[in-house]
Amino acid sequence: MNASRRTPYLLSAPALALFAFMVLLPLALTAVLSFHPFNHETGVQPGFTLHAYATVLGDGWYWGIFGRTGWVALLATLICIAVGVPEAYILSRMRAPWRSVFLLVILAPLLVSVVVRAFGWSLVLGPGGFVNRIFEAVGIGAVRMLYTPIAVVVALVHVMLPFMVIPVWTSLQKLDPMVENAALSLGAGRFTVLRRVVLPQVLPGVLSGGLIVFALSASALAIPGLLGGRRLKMVATLIYDEYLHELNWPLGAAIAFALLAVNLAVMLGTQTAVESAWRKRMGA
Repeated sequence: MNASRRTPYLLSAPALALFAFMVLLPLALTAVLSFHPFNHETGVQPGFTLHAYATVLGDGWYWGIFGRTGWVALLATLICIAVGVPEAYILSRMRAPWRSVFLLVILAPLLVSVVVRAFGWSLVLGPGGFVNRIFEAVGIGAVRMLYTPIAVVVALVHVMLPFMVIPVWTSLQKLDPMVENAALSLGAGRFTVLRRVVLPQVLPGVLSGGLIVFALSASALAIPGLLGGRRLKMVATLIYDEYLHELNWPLGAAIAFALLAVNLAVMLGTQTAVESAWRKRMGA
């Protein structure tokens, strides 16, 4: 291999080495740990066993936690799409300086710790919080929201919304406004233009944002732990308990890899289906 062909590999070698050290090596060590035997009296033992994976796959309690995590993450993703896509469209039509101001407002939650935001939502959604005071003022009465899936979904939407808005807004920046004007000049209505012209072209951004939101929501720890409480188990809080409370590291590693497998399956399956439909619609 001559020098010109070696140059890209040499330039990318530091980044690849850092990626391998920071991502691949911990995953490999976790995978090895998940196959170790465990004894509650002596801890992790040397050897090889599939007991941890058999426990996860053979117990309906774990299936219920994975199901709860899946529908909570899916609901948060759908709400983020319903709110984030129109928000990104409006943002793309704004002019300076309002665009910069509203973009800063959208990104502002990322500047605050997730733990701080979770505690803030616990004050808002608690029994004596702002929301229940409004309900009592209008005659509905206090509603139990804290330590329920409602609180978890609301907080996840608040935290994950920027990850939906930014990809969609980036896709809208590539859209030529003259295409919309051409459709309007040919007699198409505003709703038809949005459905037949704008939406198909921003679908890759919606897909990217949706997959990011789903993956981050399914693996979130702080929000389910603080707003869901000890009774509302999610996969991430279950992994936390196995590692730090039960000290069953192999089982925690097996649950973590099961979550990773589910996330990868959902992401690859959704991406393949949506991109195939998008290419067919766009005539590619």
